[in-house]
Amino acid sequence: MDVSGQTHRPKAVLMHRWFVWATGGVSLAGAIGSGVLEEWWWMAAPAVLLAGWLAATDFRRLYYLMLAAIPISTEIELPGGLGTDLPSEPLMWALTLVAAAWLARHWRTVDRRFLLHPITLALLAHLAWMTLTCLTTTYPVVSFKYWLAKGWYVTVFFFLAGHIFQREQDVKALLWWFFVSLILTVCIVLVRHSAKGFTFEEVNYVMGPFYRNHVTYACIQAVFLPFVWLGIRRYRRYSRPWWILIIGVALLIVGINFAYTRAAYVALLAAIGIYAIVRLRLLQVALLIAAICLSAFIALVTYRDNWLLFAPNYERTVTHKRFDNLLEATTRLEDISVMERVYRWVAAAYMIEERPLMGFGPGTFYFNYQAYTVTRFRTYVSHNPERSGIHNYYLMIAVEQGLPGLAFFLLFFVLVLLWGQHAYHRLRDTGRRYVVMAALLSFAISGLLMLMNDFVETDKIGSLFFICAALVVNGALQTVEHSASVREQ
Repeated sequence: MDVSGQTHRPKAVLMHRWFVWATGGVSLAGAIGSGVLEEWWWMAAPAVLLAGWLAATDFRRLYYLMLAAIPISTEIELPGGLGTDLPSEPLMWALTLVAAAWLARHWRTVDRRFLLHPITLALLAHLAWMTLTCLTTTYPVVSFKYWLAKGWYVTVFFFLAGHIFQREQDVKALLWWFFVSLILTVCIVLVRHSAKGFTFEEVNYVMGPFYRNHVTYACIQAVFLPFVWLGIRRYRRYSRPWWILIIGVALLIVGINFAYTRAAYVALLAAIGIYAIVRLRLLQVALLIAAICLSAFIALVTYRDNWLLFAPNYERTVTHKRFDNLLEATTRLEDISVMERVYRWVAAAYMIEERPLMGFGPGTFYFNYQAYTVTRFRTYVSHNPERSGIHNYYLMIAVEQGLPGLAFFLLFFVLVLLWGQHAYHRLRDTGRRYVVMAALLSFAISGLLMLMNDFVETDKIGSLFFICAALVVNGALQTVEHSASVREQ
């Protein structure tokens, strides 16, 4: 207390009060500017101020805010043919700058074990090769944009995530910030879809503005389900958080069911098998069997041009308006979405054959593939008005970054799986083991979905993909800490 008898206010209280007044003033100025100048972006000023304040005071909060923004983010077309996801992508840019500033200031305290871990080194090798292919690309501007986007994805969702999510309570924050936002979008979609009778024909029309299509909607739920399972296992049974997560699981399963996405159904069923495989320490055997089966399939398809047997009937390969008809058409190779994928995969095979070492350049598949297509595999939508990609992430890497690029990515992918199994069995702390298992299952589901999609570069799926890899690295490092503590005892 000073001589006047007044108590000094804590500095934090004064800072918060200053921030409230500043936010109010900026909001008022933004509203006036928006009305006078008729420019909507003036209204974004308070959000920019909030993000800046969080970045300066505690960038973890800004990171959590970004996680909450991912499920509700909306694709926006910008002038000049550019696009972005609002509000998630600007937050990624801000966090990339924050990460660079933090590293410049605290580089002496960075955990070098994370940077030198085999998973991190494999990812860096993949990124280095991708950078090299940007020098030989067929479309330099496109590849440079792709390289920039990949850079902030890996920076924010792998390296920064590895720094933030080191404790179980940090992972719980990830769970809740993402979960609440995701469930909100699922409820909105289900309500809108119920008004249409949950019909398959209307499924894509009820996704906006949060999701581009029903595939992304179903896959983000499937990829996130292991983290909800983690929460259920870690909260006391019948407690309030436990019941909320139980209800959330029910909503996610209903959402996936009415999304009518075959890949999500298969991936979730496969995740159950992967869980058992990891528990039994059979992941190496399973990966070897998968590699042998894939090699045998490729050999069979390419032997004496057997791939021509998969050519569709152009007149009968159409869009189906009933899900049961779609499933039947899939088994007969008459579903247009599957056969259009095959149409592009055949083109990809010819592209890989022509440029097997360096590829055509990151992000350039769409601009090159039409010259390599085979007419016998053409469908009604082969003119590709949506400018969509190859719908197989592994093939996309091989086409755009050559076979070495695919090899580096597969090395990264396999190392995450193997180190995840190793960490799960070496950790003695139950909570950490569950975190590693949830990350491993989510990562594996993403890998399975990449067989039919190429959305790792999107914030909806790519964010969790790289976060899971970072969680596995942290789990592996914690096994080293545990072994050291045991030796000291």
